Amino acid sequence: MHKERYIGIMSGTSLDGVDVVLCKIDATSCTLISSLEYPLSLELKSDILTMIEGNSSVEQIGQIDHRLGILFAQAVDALLVRDNIDSTSITAIGLHGQTLWHAPQNGVTMQLGDPNILASQTGIPVVADFRRKDVALGGQGAPFAPAFHEFIFGSINSSICIVNIGGMANITVLGDTLIGYDTGCGNVLLDMWIAEHQGASYDKEGGWAKTGSVNYTLLDAMMSDSYFQESYPKSTGREKFNKVWLDDMLACRDRAVCSLILEQDVQRTLLELTALSISNEVLRFNRDVLILCGGGAKNCFLVERLKALMPNIEVLIADNADEMEAMTFAWLAYKRIHKEKVNLKDVTGARENAILGGIYE
Repeated sequence: MHKERYIGIMSGTSLDGVDVVLCKIDATSCTLISSLEYPLSLELKSDILTMIEGNSSVEQIGQIDHRLGILFAQAVDALLVRDNIDSTSITAIGLHGQTLWHAPQNGVTMQLGDPNILASQTGIPVVADFRRKDVALGGQGAPFAPAFHEFIFGSINSSICIVNIGGMANITVLGDTLIGYDTGCGNVLLDMWIAEHQGASYDKEGGWAKTGSVNYTLLDAMMSDSYFQESYPKSTGREKFNKVWLDDMLACRDRAVCSLILEQDVQRTLLELTALSISNEVLRFNRDVLILCGGGAKNCFLVERLKALMPNIEVLIADNADEMEAMTFAWLAYKRIHKEKVNLKDVTGARENAILGGIYE
């Protein structure tokens, strides 16, 4: 069977860089050929975060859309040049874009990064704007990873679920009906807190968190948030789990306790929040194996806590764990080019499965 070559681009909630992958894809497989992480400048990251916090004009939003389009084109070019890849050998690019705001309950999901610029500068067709069709059909528009997880892992003869830990964390439960939803925050609060107090972009292997202790008053306050009690389908993002949310939690019921908490204890408690909110959902489905992917799979201490909270479940790290989300959008581009519907309605709550994304020649 003929395999086509697709590029996938993912810039996630963590804002820790642009992931670019090259894959060979056919009806039964998606094979990673090459990958590259392209840096996101501190200035652009700061400007994006300012927009998410609501301090921007329409013109500024348009400027960020333009700058991201150029950035994504530069990232693709860097991969092509490094690996001496002929751009004419690529069928299409699947572009997720940078999420600015995700509020599907209001019919809104917005991803920035002008695909016209990407197509013009690379000379490769671009498939983008995947989420809004699902939202238009009454769905959450997220997460999309479960459909790809089903494609990749569906043939495994085991009772498994998959959790992707990016800025947010999402779960996929394979079975007769595909189940998937965001469990809550993944790395986003951990990255935000260590950046503010240690000047690091992330807590490598959970090393700083490991020096702290769980503050159970704070943890209980965070776990009492209504999002963790909502039934699926559901999805979330920085518009929910952000600095304002954490500041509110630090001003919790027992102010004397929370005001005295050490910085490393906050980091440790945030890691426990991620581990506990994930494990609570995994345990609901009585699975034997959990496969982890996403940047959070590299956090050794987080993985250790997940294993401790689920001692009867085998916890594994997926091959290409870091590249899985970008591979998802390469595959979604393949689905769009071939005019194939994506199996997401049971995940997102959309009225029907649909052909997703627009093509920019």
